[in-house]
Amino acid sequence: MCGCSHGASAARHLVVIGISFWLGTIAVGLVGCKRGPAIQPEGAPILYCSVDEVFARDILARYEAKTGRTVKPIFDSEAGKTTGLVRRIQSEAGRCGADVFWSSEVFNTILLARRGLLTPYDPPSAVDITPRYRDPEHRWTAFGLRARVIAFDSEKTDGDSLPATWEAYASPEWAPRVAIANPLFGTTRGHVAAMFALWGPQRGEAFLRGLADEALVTDGNSSAVRMVLGGAKEVCMTDTDDVVVARRRSPSLQCVYPDMGDGGTLLIPNTVAIVAGGAHPDQARQLVDYLVSAEVERLLAQSDSKNVPVRKQLRDELGVTLPAETELSYDAIADAMDDAVQAAREILLK
Repeated sequence: MCGCSHGASAARHLVVIGISFWLGTIAVGLVGCKRGPAIQPEGAPILYCSVDEVFARDILARYEAKTGRTVKPIFDSEAGKTTGLVRRIQSEAGRCGADVFWSSEVFNTILLARRGLLTPYDPPSAVDITPRYRDPEHRWTAFGLRARVIAFDSEKTDGDSLPATWEAYASPEWAPRVAIANPLFGTTRGHVAAMFALWGPQRGEAFLRGLADEALVTDGNSSAVRMVLGGAKEVCMTDTDDVVVARRRSPSLQCVYPDMGDGGTLLIPNTVAIVAGGAHPDQARQLVDYLVSAEVERLLAQSDSKNVPVRKQLRDELGVTLPAETELSYDAIADAMDDAVQAAREILLK
């Protein structure tokens, strides 16, 4: 255009009109998005997902092949597992963001529900899931459990010599041998909150003080496992799926299930929920129906993540044993989350 002199004034006029039209279109889109579901009744639902991408994509591919419907997934990083997506849902409240939230844990899902950011829905495919794994107000459904464990290299450490309780790993004898993921994020965040819920704040803080200046804090569970395999630490606090995946490369990696103090370890489920204000409510319900189905639980149990089904019938079918589980309710753990996170920030991450 710069080299053309004929009709320059008209051209400039057209450019101004074009820019004005473009800006107006964006403004209408942004205003319309606040009106909610009626704006985009068609199209693919947006899924926020903190489950490991390699496992989630396989499930979503099967859904798309089975139904002919597409999904637009957005994943989170290992270091910011779940927490980053939760903050995004909070910041997008009232605007067109996610339609469905598939989380690798339950505690932040509960907090989103309490803030009114999830839409109640009782998926018919979850009728055989027990009440412990279903929100009484139908705002989320849980499935596919992972356990919190201590991982170790059996070529270097005798599993029978490991402490039987979680609290013992913060002792002067064991704390220098421990790697732990950043407790501000992911399942470690929920695990520390469970300790505060069960033990009370004094014992919870004592546990963190025992680890402070001694334990190695990593950016995620898989990083903690690598510290054990690399010899930097003898044991790490992690999840069963991280152990299973790493064991494919390092068969000597093993794990034990320490007792929280009431007879079992913490089992953390996946959760699925419909996000309030999403633009595709019908498609969201269809996707949720599939994700909480027995078919998906079976696929996750048979995948490298080895999630334990919440459905007893499936566990019996697959020959999977449910580890001894703490009696703590997930709501009680969510109640303790703020205090636990604050203490972890001030004591362990100082």
